[in-house]
Amino acid sequence: MSDRYYSYLRALRCIIDRGSFVAAARELRMSRSSLSETIRRLEGDVGVQLLNRTTRSVSPTPAGERLALRFGSAFEEIQAALREATATSGEVAGTVRVHAQRLGYDLFLRSLLPKFVRRYPRISVEVEIDDAGVDIVSERFDVGIRLGELLDQDVIAFTLHRPVRQVAVAAPAYLDRHGMPLHPRELKDHLCIGFRWPGHAALYNWEFCEDGVWFSVPVSGPLTFNDQRAALDAAVAGAGIAFWIESEVQPLVANGRLIPMLTRYSASFPGFSIFYPPHRYRSTAATTFIDAVRGKWTP
Repeated sequence: MSDRYYSYLRALRCIIDRGSFVAAARELRMSRSSLSETIRRLEGDVGVQLLNRTTRSVSPTPAGERLALRFGSAFEEIQAALREATATSGEVAGTVRVHAQRLGYDLFLRSLLPKFVRRYPRISVEVEIDDAGVDIVSERFDVGIRLGELLDQDVIAFTLHRPVRQVAVAAPAYLDRHGMPLHPRELKDHLCIGFRWPGHAALYNWEFCEDGVWFSVPVSGPLTFNDQRAALDAAVAGAGIAFWIESEVQPLVANGRLIPMLTRYSASFPGFSIFYPPHRYRSTAATTFIDAVRGKWTP
């Protein structure tokens, strides 16, 4: 890639990421007119329009989006390598973008991150906490922390956590009024507190296991959340039955605020893992972060 095309494609990616010529020009430290001329030259070379421009906004054309996405990972790898090559202090430097499920953050990152950034002050860690099952490659994350059963295919993963299981729980007051279900199929007659994974239209069906065979149960009720802590709060208040990882409900069970049920149908599944794409340059900063998380948490 020539220096000219590197600057052209870097400019295109920055405009798409920032959503405007003004913001991109500021980040690239060039005038808006120079940036516009850069894009015109790139469009002239490739022979196709790459950006839709209006007086108020700018957005990529399908061709522009494909081009920016195709070269996005390569840019990140080049920039990471340049940052490492220009580090003069001998310290590890760079940026690590991390996508973590909410519980994964609580379990593995909340207490680690302050210590990590003190130990490696030249590493910048950007953490997105979200239960959505994003593609970390297309979304340009370096590392992910996710339940093992939700891992993408063809990733390199390291187990951080022993197997987990989910259990159904309800407050004593709810069970006094409605009784306790003895089999998962009886949940259809109860008020169940629903959960919807971010980005999914359908409610999550609760999963159980009987005689070694997994099966799912559609549930319904007046309350639905996209955060399991809110579902537990509602269960404690007597609003219905919630379903979540046993270690998270155990403190509420221990103090008598919730009662577990259907546990004979609750089987274990893979716990949390840290993972990253296999066919991608991995910066020293990302490797240092992965090693720190694994060193503290790997069983």
